[in-house]
Amino acid sequence: MWTYEHSVETTATPASVWRLWADVERWADWNDGVEKIEIDGPFAAGTRITMTPPGEDPVPLVVSEALENELFVDEARFGGLLLRTLHRIDPAGPGRIRVTYRMEITGTGADEAGPEIGPGITSDWPQTMSALVALAEPAGPQAPGGPVVR
Repeated sequence: MWTYEHSVETTATPASVWRLWADVERWADWNDGVEKIEIDGPFAAGTRITMTPPGEDPVPLVVSEALENELFVDEARFGGLLLRTLHRIDPAGPGRIRVTYRMEITGTGADEAGPEIGPGITSDWPQTMSALVALAEPAGPQAPGGPVVR
């Protein structure tokens, strides 16, 4: 198994982050790793998403779990590998939440393939997550704090 996790703290509300996650067709607004994206139904468990990174082939994803304002999990399968990405919202103190992305690569050859492909997939997470929470945070110059990377 290969894993990677990254978190940011923000003054955004769980509902505001969830709205951005659930609006799949607009992920490219805050994720530079999305050139094109399509969803075949509601943002819910079992729904299929086709995401095309810039200059690459489309990646088929399945939403395997979705709990509004808490988390969603997407999965991609390549041969004997399962790439599972958890996107989670947790309380982080008064008026703050922590947004965490965690990738787990399991399956046949994961110990070798994970370190080869995982870092390329997750390398933009700090930038992507900062852009996500910046859009989700309360508007205006008086908004306290900003994203805190952990």
